[in-house]
Amino acid sequence: MAQINLLPWREELREERRKRFLLTLVGVLVGATGAVLIANQAISNAIDRQVARNDYIGQQIVVVDERIKQISDLKARRQQLIERMRIIQDLQGNRPISGRIFDQLARTLPDGVYFSEVKMVGKTLSITGAAESNNRVSDLMRNLDASDWFDAPSLTEVKATTAGQLDQANVFQLTVRQTQPAVVEGGK
Repeated sequence: MAQINLLPWREELREERRKRFLLTLVGVLVGATGAVLIANQAISNAIDRQVARNDYIGQQIVVVDERIKQISDLKARRQQLIERMRIIQDLQGNRPISGRIFDQLARTLPDGVYFSEVKMVGKTLSITGAAESNNRVSDLMRNLDASDWFDAPSLTEVKATTAGQLDQANVFQLTVRQTQPAVVEGGK
């Protein structure tokens, strides 16, 4: 019988398939490695861009915080200035009132009465003085009550003192509230 070997072409075909498979496997491995490297590079670039954005935002936050602090300081200074202006305006507006109060005290003072001390705390005047008689003290209180600039006179104390054998005086203490009339005379 003749010896014919049909296996070599099969073996060559098998060897060809194996080479193609290995070549395809190497190609896929190279392609996959390339794809992984490209993806890694893209992700690294994206991370770097985001880190740069975060740094920029952080810097801008610091700038904005500084501006907010400056604005808060300016608001506080503005409030202080407004408060000072209000105080100055109140002082300027109340300046003629002191003169009016002294003028009204002089107008309400009846003969035979004099003040030894006048104190003002807030809107309350404390008056200490002397009078020839209790009637003079009553006249003073009526005059204070009738004045547009004073309200609610209250007698705290009256003492009879004898300075000499002929001079007799009544020392008194009273309090009265200072008010402002609804319409100031003559626009003053």
